[in-house]
Amino acid sequence: MERFDVIIVGAGHAGCEAALACARTGQKTLLLTLNIDSLALMPCNPAIGGTAKGHLVRELDALGGEMGLAIDDTFIQSRMLNTGKGPAVHSLRAQADKRAYQARMRRAIDAEANLTLRQGEAAELLIENGRITGITTTTGSTIECGAAVICCGVYLKSRIIIGECSWQGGPQGLLAASHLTQSLIDNGFTVRRFKTGTPARVDVRTVDFSKMIPQYGDDPIVPFSFLTDGKLENRALCYLTYTTPETHNIIRANLHRAPMYKGDIHGTGARYCPSIEDKVVRFADKERHPIFLEPEGLDTVEWYVQGMSTSMPEDVQREIYHSVPGLEHAELMRLAYAIEYDCIDPTQLTSTFEAQHIKGLFFAGQINGTSGYEEAAAQGLYAGLNASLQLRGMEPLILTRADSYIGVLVDDLTTKGTDEPYRMMTSRAEYRLTLRQDNADLRLTEMGHRAGLASEERLNRMLRKRENTASVAKLLNNTHIPCDDRLLEVLTSKGETAGQRNSFSLAELLRRPAIELKDILPFADLPDTLASDAAEQAEILIKYEGYLDRQQQQIERFKRSEEQLMPDNIDYLSIEALRIEARQKLNAQRPRSLGQASRIPGVSPGDTAVLLVWLEKWRREHEGENKA
Repeated sequence: MERFDVIIVGAGHAGCEAALACARTGQKTLLLTLNIDSLALMPCNPAIGGTAKGHLVRELDALGGEMGLAIDDTFIQSRMLNTGKGPAVHSLRAQADKRAYQARMRRAIDAEANLTLRQGEAAELLIENGRITGITTTTGSTIECGAAVICCGVYLKSRIIIGECSWQGGPQGLLAASHLTQSLIDNGFTVRRFKTGTPARVDVRTVDFSKMIPQYGDDPIVPFSFLTDGKLENRALCYLTYTTPETHNIIRANLHRAPMYKGDIHGTGARYCPSIEDKVVRFADKERHPIFLEPEGLDTVEWYVQGMSTSMPEDVQREIYHSVPGLEHAELMRLAYAIEYDCIDPTQLTSTFEAQHIKGLFFAGQINGTSGYEEAAAQGLYAGLNASLQLRGMEPLILTRADSYIGVLVDDLTTKGTDEPYRMMTSRAEYRLTLRQDNADLRLTEMGHRAGLASEERLNRMLRKRENTASVAKLLNNTHIPCDDRLLEVLTSKGETAGQRNSFSLAELLRRPAIELKDILPFADLPDTLASDAAEQAEILIKYEGYLDRQQQQIERFKRSEEQLMPDNIDYLSIEALRIEARQKLNAQRPRSLGQASRIPGVSPGDTAVLLVWLEKWRREHEGENKA
């Protein structure tokens, strides 16, 4: 009988990161997937990043993950989003060459000596004495393990829906995983039914781009990975067009044929990624909706029509697409479709993504009720690394809302749960000015290095950046320039005044809202380090100093509540001062800390106060026992 330290079930974005994290930290790892050719597949938008999602990728990279490096090697257009707003919401997004990305991730998987890639379907979890001991496959094989990470994506009992037509199957003609759901139910997991969808792909040779608006990439380009060096170049254009009143009329006239409105779809869809028919119904006041045309790669004529997800019948889809300027004669190479699938209730997991009632069994990706490649990859690394840490007898990696977007994602899922496919957004992060995408390495690389995943090279680069940032900030604070005609001209052009001042430090100027670092560089002989990422850090730290100090105080208060750990064996049902709902919720979710307990839906501030009193009493009693 075969045995591996860790078995990863599923080779999507979660599975790949989980497998690499385990293998790179010394675990003999099996990556089991329904179809090897679908490894790291992008069945929906062939892009990485986006608002808040870009934060996740940079955090994943800082910890030692692969996604950032892979997209830097295979992107065809890159843009930093939200640059008209503050640095807290700046987010990278890159259009990928879909096949090149898969090949790049496959090379990373194949290069790991501790990692075995195998095609097969997991059928049953083997549990003994409350611990995962292995899995069986549909072909009758039994494989033993010390830990497992389930990363099934959208394949569990998945069903494709196009109009009146539906069948059991996975994305883009792949098979569904039809057996594992029952094993999850048999082992005490609550299973729900979610839904997502994807637009049609069109033949670019039948698209009229003269009716669309070109969308250009950035120059210079900011890479996703903190290890990527050298100049990066865009190799493709994207285009913008809009729906029309005719589009909306076609949709309204055919709503009776839409599976969503006929009741043929039973899964819950993503609120923040609605189908085009849902947009037309929910936003009836909107005269048009933006549609982006994006290439799926450099060696294919298939293009992705972002913003036109639908499950309408084939004939209606053609009418809808042909009503959009530039798509009047577009040939649909792949129809749009909706997909329903099974997933678990993530509140049954601990803050490491381990099942509360089964030791060594971890979950990551869309099986946890999330949507998106980036959310999946971040979970995969986090769950995989924690599985490895457990097998090595080391303390788990616990990320919180105060130190990362990944921590926000983990806490939202395990504490609050989700009733629809969860998508990361900057608004979910209370401390987003501190949790910027530009400082992910400064926040997380040391943690990744201690866990054995982030390399020495990553750590040294981060330490140099930290030192350089401090040097630049000190220089900006200590360099003073006279208020001469040149400076007055700059201040006036920015709508600023000098007042009665005869001189300024560069830091004082930089704190003015309209002044940027580039405006004051000509006034001082500053070192070349200002051309590096250290300059960006120093500018943000100085310009937002007051806000960052205030947020740090909030973070310290948050950390104090998180440090008040709840006993593992606490019987919440016996605490009569708690409301019944709170007792039930707390007993089911078993919060790690008082802070986590306070965020569980159904636990009121009054319940939290009761817990605080109970915890203090418990500590006094146990301190007395220890002294005795």
